[in-house]
Amino acid sequence: MAEEIFVSSLRKITGEGLALPELITVATLLVEARQPGLAEQLYRVWTGFNPEHPQLCIALFNCAGLRSEAGDLAEAISMLERALARNPDFLPGYVNLGAALERAGAVDRAIETWRAATGRPMAMTGQNLGYALTALKQIGRVLSDHQKTDLAETALQQYLGLDPREREVLEQYLAMRLGQCKWPVAAPWDGMDRKTLVRGMHPLSSSAYTDDPILQLASAFRYVREAVPEPRDLELDRRAAPIDMRGRRLRIGYVSSDLRDHAVGYLLAELFETHDRKAVEVFAYYCGRPSAEGLHLRIKGAVEHWRDIRELSDADAARTIADDGIDILEDVNGHTRDARTGVFALRPAPVQINWLGYPGTMGSPYHQYIIADDWIIPPGNEIYFSEKVLRLPCYQANDRRRIVAPERPSRAEAGLPEDAFVFCCFNGAQKITRFTFDRWMAILREVPRSVLWLLDCGEPTMARLRLAAAERGVDAGRLIFAPKIQNPHHLARYPLADLFLDTAPYGAHTTASDALWMAVPVLTLSGRSFASRVCGSLVRAAGVPELVCTSPDEYMRRAVELAGRPGELAGYRARLEEGRLTCDLFNTDQLAARLEDLYRAVAEAHARGEDPRPDLRNLEVYLEVGSGFEHEAEEMLAVEDYRGLYRSRLARRHLARPIPPDARLWSGEDAAAAEREAFGAAAPARPARLKRAANG
Repeated sequence: MAEEIFVSSLRKITGEGLALPELITVATLLVEARQPGLAEQLYRVWTGFNPEHPQLCIALFNCAGLRSEAGDLAEAISMLERALARNPDFLPGYVNLGAALERAGAVDRAIETWRAATGRPMAMTGQNLGYALTALKQIGRVLSDHQKTDLAETALQQYLGLDPREREVLEQYLAMRLGQCKWPVAAPWDGMDRKTLVRGMHPLSSSAYTDDPILQLASAFRYVREAVPEPRDLELDRRAAPIDMRGRRLRIGYVSSDLRDHAVGYLLAELFETHDRKAVEVFAYYCGRPSAEGLHLRIKGAVEHWRDIRELSDADAARTIADDGIDILEDVNGHTRDARTGVFALRPAPVQINWLGYPGTMGSPYHQYIIADDWIIPPGNEIYFSEKVLRLPCYQANDRRRIVAPERPSRAEAGLPEDAFVFCCFNGAQKITRFTFDRWMAILREVPRSVLWLLDCGEPTMARLRLAAAERGVDAGRLIFAPKIQNPHHLARYPLADLFLDTAPYGAHTTASDALWMAVPVLTLSGRSFASRVCGSLVRAAGVPELVCTSPDEYMRRAVELAGRPGELAGYRARLEEGRLTCDLFNTDQLAARLEDLYRAVAEAHARGEDPRPDLRNLEVYLEVGSGFEHEAEEMLAVEDYRGLYRSRLARRHLARPIPPDARLWSGEDAAAAEREAFGAAAPARPARLKRAANG
């Protein structure tokens, strides 16, 4: 059939002629019949017979697409260049030519091509605007991938000037500013207000931006609603499937893109080796990049069943999980890169849990539980999470078999002064807020013979931090940046530091456990949010709870005190070394056993029909209210009456548009009180009140 259509069309082209729309229709049919070569031949013959056709560029464009899919980038590029020579205003040609050049390795030419598209004078139609936006998005992505962050930011800001509400671009733009320590991060400009920026922030960025757990919950809720497709049907939904543990082990599935040379991979490696195979049958669903690294192979060998789902659609991945009969599915990505939240949306397992990979709530209707501990989510803070809270002695897994290079460098070899007190922080630059940096500089001013040892974060950002130090009265030379090196060698240089200074509100996670494993004391400041309390949990679990601070003033005071008390610091080092193999933080056997206890408990709850339902009430209202705070003018972590602050804003919002009660910060009592204050005795009668939750 395809051959007949091809021959018939070929005769028309060489005879009376074939109209371009008919050519496109026939070529599409041939491609759908898996005959792209015949479709390409039709385009080639047609362009040969119609060299002056006013829409020749479209035929060349389509033919170039077929050549590109066949892997012939050189010919595809040539055809697209011909198309643009014929019609320089043909914007789709610029978009595809840039993509082909990038694939061919000509990145600079690709960027020039996309910039040419955005610079063309054009009629402001929706279609033309769409092509210009696509070109700007491509420029931003490629420049970001090549660490040209200032230029990438400019391209993304241009994009947002045309379309200020594009979710992915907003998220990338703000993440880029966080990573470059550009303060204020959510700086408005003409046509873009601060509230829109904060509302559009990715949930992970929100964790680094502010210690505002209600805003982070609402942000996660917004992200899931906008970014994750709603299931079209319930074909793969196993939430009501029974879990029968009689005569068999629980089947546990871990979904992660990070089971490789990654912070999460380092944390989980030993856990997979320690799981009780008489109690659980472990499946790993890997969605990360291809890897032949030793850690990746180690994890792959430790689990009983390894499934690579990277190339599978969400539906096919969910079907694989359902066919495996998974009882409990662990999301070890959360809202991080390469996550497969869409798989969880299809509910391929009866119980679905959020753990370890993401420091916060998912804000989704399909994650029933979150795993933490008593410090990360203390009693009363459950209101900041959509999931039901499960607790371990210490929520973080760790690897006692991590490799530390035997060669220990000297301070001179690491570029550090021999006679200075060395504060260090090897957290990513995106975690360094203005408030954290101000505290660090205050500490350095109080401890004159001290330096701050940070991780290399790219020359533009390091220059920005040096300038910020000088503006705060600290010699820029006292900031020393460590190059990124292989993890075993990175661990080996940790003991050169005297004291690790944590960031807030997004503190050290794997970085903290690395420091504590190497017996380097870690001073941390715990706030209210998950990300701000993880490091405190780790420090406490390592046996040195005295190093956990609960206010900015205490943090600065303790840092200065410890710099002048070498004996006290030596005592902390000794305690860390002595307790390394027995403390909760590094007790992988205990963690595995307690985790398996949790699995049994949630399986039994499921059997009783007691699965929790995520509470998502009023989260759009909380997002509206939370995004209105000026987080970079006043540090939320330092606000004493955080809940009272929210309730006052909610009361104002309620009087304008009534808010139904929820079990977080807004009850029927609050609504009645707001109305009495506004209207006095004339306040309208209200229905029966919702009793405030005990933790509210």
